[in-house]
Amino acid sequence: MPTVAFYTLGCKVNFYDTEAIWQLFKNEGYEQVDFESTADVYLINTCTVTNTGDKKSRQIIRRAVRRNPDAVIAVTGCYAQTSPAEIMAIEGVDLVIGTQDRDKIMSFVDQIQDDRKPVNAVRNIMKTRDFEELDVPDFSDRTRAFLKIQEGCNNFCTFCIIPWSRGLSRSRDSHSVIEQAKQLVASGYKEIVLTGIHTGGYGDDMENYNLTSLLWDLDKVEGLERIRISSIEASQIDDAMIDVLNRSSKMCRHLHIPLQAGEDSVLKRMRRKYTTEQFAAKIKRLHEAMPGVAITTDVIVGFPGETEEMFESGYRFMEELGFAEMHVFPYSKRTGTPAARMEDQVDEEVKNERVHKLIDLSERMQLQYAKTFVGEVLDVIPERDYKGAPGTGLIMGYTDNYIQVVFEGSESLVGKLCRVKVTEAGVNECRATLVRVLDDERAIMRESDVHSFVLERPEAIRA
Repeated sequence: MPTVAFYTLGCKVNFYDTEAIWQLFKNEGYEQVDFESTADVYLINTCTVTNTGDKKSRQIIRRAVRRNPDAVIAVTGCYAQTSPAEIMAIEGVDLVIGTQDRDKIMSFVDQIQDDRKPVNAVRNIMKTRDFEELDVPDFSDRTRAFLKIQEGCNNFCTFCIIPWSRGLSRSRDSHSVIEQAKQLVASGYKEIVLTGIHTGGYGDDMENYNLTSLLWDLDKVEGLERIRISSIEASQIDDAMIDVLNRSSKMCRHLHIPLQAGEDSVLKRMRRKYTTEQFAAKIKRLHEAMPGVAITTDVIVGFPGETEEMFESGYRFMEELGFAEMHVFPYSKRTGTPAARMEDQVDEEVKNERVHKLIDLSERMQLQYAKTFVGEVLDVIPERDYKGAPGTGLIMGYTDNYIQVVFEGSESLVGKLCRVKVTEAGVNECRATLVRVLDDERAIMRESDVHSFVLERPEAIRA
């Protein structure tokens, strides 16, 4: 049996894409082996979001070449898309395929195994207008499935290379999304996370159909318990979106809304499409519409020209908004972006110091948010045995509003919808006690429905 090994760098979308490419290999009879072992094909899915991403990608490619010089070395992903010549120049690379045409990967691999001629299959991504259909019917995580609905981005923020590596925004056909969602539910998944490069931009390239329309259609999928959006811009949350978040019982009370900076002049230099005032108004509106909603965010620290006053002003702004958690990143120069050429680059030491201040603030806000739920009853789908103390009869999972809870229960509860009472708040996890298992109750109710139906209508048995 031929073997394939994968290495994925970068974001969740890349991990999704790797899973999709694995399905193609699996269908051709390949077995997946560990990247550190000898394989017939090595596929490296690269990242280019920072210069470090490029460097790490090159190191991993060379590692695969050393492991088995006779193997087919295939490189895909964002770095492959933006710098194919750089990758082709690495001795031993056989195939470079960017962020499109990956459905053709097997024919390229077969061809290379026949004639051993290296192939550069990268095309101009800016001309691509179609969403590449690649399905992932199964994930190693049994409770949550990712469903990619969108590719590319039209925003061109000054710090970001992604439009050049992923192309312009394009949406997956809605029927295809719904069909895939139904298949995932049939495979036993209760929660679907909608993902993309710019997920909230879904439908920008469609007539009279957008993310809100898709959410209402997903709301009708039988057996789907939870729908989560991986990330959405504040500007994309309008009244219709708030209405679906509010009225659909399946929408998770958790939104990840990237802020990037809490000061207007920095936002302007980043070419973000909102002011702090507009952002704050949207967050306030969400809290009113969805009491208890968890709003998490991304922040870039030390963007060129960020003074101490700007940082402090941003810090106060974030503190006022009270996020449930912040993902904090120091600004990293990305060659080829306008921000990398800006003057007033911030000193690394200063950046570091600011990052730590914001991480401290994030942890404080996280604890503050968790504390408001002590004594409350929340629904959770346990994901696994508690990794902090395996084998002690504790399991863990996320509530719909993204609080990680740990509670006593057997592993047979993994993947079932449970109701728990939060007893103790913590920064990264909260303690809770099991109230009841909703899935089991529903099963009993369904059985009793059948019994009552049979008792009322004995002729149903004969029919």
